[in-house]
Amino acid sequence: MKPHIFLIVMLLTLSGITLGQKPTPIKPRVLISTDIGGTDPDDNQSIIHLFMYSDRFNLEGLVSSPSYGEGSKEEILRMINLYEKDFPKLIKHQKNLATPQLLRSITKQGAKGATAFKGYLSSTEGSNWIIKRAKKKSKDPLWVLVWGGLDDLAQALHDAPEIQKNIKVFWIGGPNKKWSANSYAYIVANFPDLWFIESNSSYYGFFSKNTENDISNKNYYNNFIKEAGFLGKDFRANRYNGNVKMGDTPSLLYMMDGDPNNPQKESWGGSYEKFTRSPREVFERNLTINDTVAVFSIVELRFKGPKTDINKDKPCFKMVVKAKIGEQSWDGFYIGDGNYAVRYIPKQTETINYEIRSDIQDLKGHSGQFFVSNVWPGKKNDTDYLLGSNYYTDKQAPDLYDEKWQGGKTVLKWRSDVLRDWAERWKWLQ
Repeated sequence: MKPHIFLIVMLLTLSGITLGQKPTPIKPRVLISTDIGGTDPDDNQSIIHLFMYSDRFNLEGLVSSPSYGEGSKEEILRMINLYEKDFPKLIKHQKNLATPQLLRSITKQGAKGATAFKGYLSSTEGSNWIIKRAKKKSKDPLWVLVWGGLDDLAQALHDAPEIQKNIKVFWIGGPNKKWSANSYAYIVANFPDLWFIESNSSYYGFFSKNTENDISNKNYYNNFIKEAGFLGKDFRANRYNGNVKMGDTPSLLYMMDGDPNNPQKESWGGSYEKFTRSPREVFERNLTINDTVAVFSIVELRFKGPKTDINKDKPCFKMVVKAKIGEQSWDGFYIGDGNYAVRYIPKQTETINYEIRSDIQDLKGHSGQFFVSNVWPGKKNDTDYLLGSNYYTDKQAPDLYDEKWQGGKTVLKWRSDVLRDWAERWKWLQ
């Protein structure tokens, strides 16, 4: 190494700067698919962050995709209205922020509620918009950042499979994966060559408790946001009461830092590794406590019943699950020739109890339990979905776990830098 290059590297190292941490060379084309307004208000926190950093992106879509809960296009528009009130102050400091008019023009309604067992159902304003933007002539890919369910993305891929070569996907999975098991299964089964980051647990590092006290989840608001502007007041006005979660924000951070085309490098939004199979276990019997499945993997239960001509796109039974979060239920479907099926995806290590509820006599009385292990993607199964060379997910190295969350430290590592940078922008509204 030449002396002057060695000196530069040493100075960067001593100053705490890594060569992998630098702004993206071009503004990425970004479309957000969000379940904002649903059961978890952390999407509201993340969309505030998005608006305040919108100068860093070429925003091409804001799609409401609530596979579960009450999310809606109207909630996106409500947040834009708040941003519009703060816009005059913000624009004084950063003239390239997206205008409220632009944001409204790209806001679309997607599917409401989970899709059928086959993984798609019918086109929506949101899925059609994904197709339109993906087909736009550009040398750059359209980055689809999914903060909720995959239903609109799956629909878009089904209706226009040719768009897969034009898009790159970053999905905040985990709990969102539970609610879009069918659309997820459709994508990995039919689009193995899609470019896809599946972050099931790394993003938890962004709301980790293992951080400096002044930027902790409970202290950041009072220390740095301080009810600044209309956006700041709304940040507090939900059940988190100002506590920072922002579980979807790592997808944005990934696009803001370094080279998004290389998921294996370090970035503000985490670091990921390739995986070549998406785990899926199919059971044609009731499970027992002796059965173990990997966290975030597809558990597919199948049952025999009467042959019928009922609509295969309409649920005909429920899988009722009792877990740490409480009681929740998932739709089951008739898949033909006297076979019935339901998919479930666990989000954390625990023992799961379930029972099947239905008006169909042959399905009544089925119940069982199973254990969820904390290693993703876990052991190989003959029924796994095989993936191509462009699927990435949370790193498995034990030293990168943040407590129980696999890969969490790859995001936690940069949390302080991110929040302190954002604190400077909150000053614009104070």
